[in-house]
Amino acid sequence: MSKRNYNIISWNVNGIRAVQKKGFLDWLDTESPDILFLQETKAQPEQLDGELVYPMGYHTYFHSASVKKGYSGVALYSKEEPLEVIKGMGIEKFDGEGRVIGAEYKDFVVFGVYFPNGKRDIDRLNYKLEFYNEFLKFVDGYKKKGKKVIFSGDVNTAHKEIDLSRPKENVKVSGFMPVERKWIDQVIEHGYIDTLREFHEEPEIYTWFDFKTRGRERNVGWRIDYFFIQEELKKHMTDAFTLQDVMGSDHIPVGIKLTF
Repeated sequence: MSKRNYNIISWNVNGIRAVQKKGFLDWLDTESPDILFLQETKAQPEQLDGELVYPMGYHTYFHSASVKKGYSGVALYSKEEPLEVIKGMGIEKFDGEGRVIGAEYKDFVVFGVYFPNGKRDIDRLNYKLEFYNEFLKFVDGYKKKGKKVIFSGDVNTAHKEIDLSRPKENVKVSGFMPVERKWIDQVIEHGYIDTLREFHEEPEIYTWFDFKTRGRERNVGWRIDYFFIQEELKKHMTDAFTLQDVMGSDHIPVGIKLTF
């Protein structure tokens, strides 16, 4: 029996129409991931060009925000037609913002997630923390059904001091607060692996850079985009990576490779 290889990438594009103008479709054709998750698409499918909605060689699925247009939104591009596509968690206060999309395949179920940002005010921080807790219950539910779980996306939190340029200055800022970082600890306690750290223990690997301060040019950033996999999938993982040379967004793509 031939092996099945999966190159899975996640990218917060900070506007799918904006990144289209910066060569997204050429990048998709060249990189050719088997599964691609996008976050912060900021668009409804009917607002997009046909080549974005129906790129050659891909099945595409969108979960856009219903509460307000031009906000949030996630998408899935898959070469293989999934057995099932999952949109949202079944909780309207979260699903209305278009933050979760997933797909089930023979070997695993995988999600792309745009986790909330808690910087605006205490209400949004509480919303973020509630989303965190509900999402962990949500994916654990699939695990209990015997599914092998992968989830990826913009988590909007750096886990450890190694994961951002200036940890001491940001300990009271949403995105590096102890209560947010503790949730990532819980994710790991529940049996999920931070895939990048299985292959890269070195510092200064960041996935988000502030445009205003030209953080990318100076490599002053945060690692807030992740792939987590269930421990049982570790034996199938052959690589975890960031695509530091890919431009077009304030985030860079992250990915994993699996073989079955």
